[in-house]
Amino acid sequence: MEGADEERPLIHHLPPQEQCSQYTCDGTVDIDRKPALKHSTGNWRACFFILGAEFTQCLCFSAVVKNLVRYLTSVLPESNVNAARSVSTWIGTCFFTPLIGAFLADTFWGRYRTIVICLSVYSIGMLILTTSASLPFLLHDSYNNGDDIRRVVAYLGLYLIALGAGGIKPCMWALGADQFDGADPVERVTKGSFFNYYYFSNNMGTLLSTTVLVWVQDNIGWGIGFATPMLLMGFGLSMFVAGRRVYRYRKLGRSPLTRVSQVVVAAARNHMLKLPDDISLLHELPSLTEGGYRIQHTTRFRFLDKAAIPSDSDDNSPVQPDPWRLCTVSQVEELKMLLRVFPVWASLLVFFVVTAQMSSTLIEQSAAMDGRVGPFTVPPASLATFNVVAVLIWVPVYDAVLVPLARRATGNDRGLSHLQRIGVGLALSAVAMAYSAQVERRRRRPAAEEEAMSIMWQAPCYLVLGMAEVFTSIGMLEFFYERSPGSMKSLGTSLAHLAVATANYLNSGVLGVVVAATTRGGGAGWIPDNLDEGHLDYFFWMMALVSVLNLLQFLHCSIRDRGQ
Repeated sequence: MEGADEERPLIHHLPPQEQCSQYTCDGTVDIDRKPALKHSTGNWRACFFILGAEFTQCLCFSAVVKNLVRYLTSVLPESNVNAARSVSTWIGTCFFTPLIGAFLADTFWGRYRTIVICLSVYSIGMLILTTSASLPFLLHDSYNNGDDIRRVVAYLGLYLIALGAGGIKPCMWALGADQFDGADPVERVTKGSFFNYYYFSNNMGTLLSTTVLVWVQDNIGWGIGFATPMLLMGFGLSMFVAGRRVYRYRKLGRSPLTRVSQVVVAAARNHMLKLPDDISLLHELPSLTEGGYRIQHTTRFRFLDKAAIPSDSDDNSPVQPDPWRLCTVSQVEELKMLLRVFPVWASLLVFFVVTAQMSSTLIEQSAAMDGRVGPFTVPPASLATFNVVAVLIWVPVYDAVLVPLARRATGNDRGLSHLQRIGVGLALSAVAMAYSAQVERRRRRPAAEEEAMSIMWQAPCYLVLGMAEVFTSIGMLEFFYERSPGSMKSLGTSLAHLAVATANYLNSGVLGVVVAATTRGGGAGWIPDNLDEGHLDYFFWMMALVSVLNLLQFLHCSIRDRGQ
């Protein structure tokens, strides 16, 4: 991934600085579709509304996801395995729909309108989910099939939330980045601070959810526990809309998915054509591309170059060629750049299967432990607080301490390269699973002696996974952003969401396979409803082993690609 073949010079042309004193020079406009004035639009005055909406959205999402497995097992009710699979499938959907949201935003609606529509759908989903928590009181004495009705209502609300998340996740941070003029050196530097505050507001919402709202859900009631974030979500929507006159907006362009599809279709149509030895014969526009850059030709995935082979009719035609039959070299190289990140993307699947345990099997494990800590009783889902705290602590520690030390050792300005950073996180995820297996082994031993193991034994696992996220998750976002073509940054970042989605679907499938394989012959299996009768530690050991094998494969791919 870091070989010479990966480095392609991009030819950029920025507007003269003197033209950017009054209006933005990156093509953004105001709400009236006029060139955006710097002194009255964008910058931090606009980001205040965006960060506020992101905080409430993340608080609402965490209030649902962190304790959802408990809600499914205690209210609907579902078995441990079915609840864990349902949560993984739902989370996977929440991170798959951003691909759809990014397409709609880039092609039809624009980022602002997409966010408003999806925040509204999200709020309706929260209202329906809150209603499902109140139905036990309304239907208990009137209907014999009350559980079935509650289940339908609950899942309707959950998947409306997933649909709403599809437009918020890929567009909120991108709209925030649009508030800073990329042609202005000062605003370009300030944009980096926005991402820091964006990540900070995200984790603060999670922290508040895993402490206050999870406690409310477990000790006061699910209705109030869901109604509170629902009201905050409505406030966030109002706050976001209130800032519409100070936002900077980007004009709609061709969808990145369309550009990628055109290359695939054109290459398939031209599969019978022979590639020329002289790459200058491939089709390229004489001027720069719409995004202001041109990508040099590379030799990998040469079959895609057939999309840029012009025919005799294309050469002689005065009209623009059909983009579904003939693409430019730069357009072909955009798809190649996306394909080159696939090995890293595949390695991330196992990592996110491990982190998915924080919303499924680790919650079920903590529910079987003693939650008393002094005079307090800690809800199982509140253990995720340690994960959030670890992230909030390790982000500044990484920047202030680890980067300077690593920079001295590696000579890299970043301290660790993106791939090295991801590799450290993969190793830590294996350690976390091995530790959880040991905790479960010790928990089952006192269970036979009628002594409950303290829930705080789980805290180190969450702390280690928080450290792993600082390395892998943030490194992944930076890697995909930097390795993606200039016109496909949103699509490149959506690959991160797709990795989380695929991993959660995979986790649901793994749980199903484990249950089917371990309950043959009528046994309790590894993950029964009563964990004292099962072997959840075997499952954690299996995940630790898979994580180690995944790390070795990742290292092999990194070394091989660096040598190319």
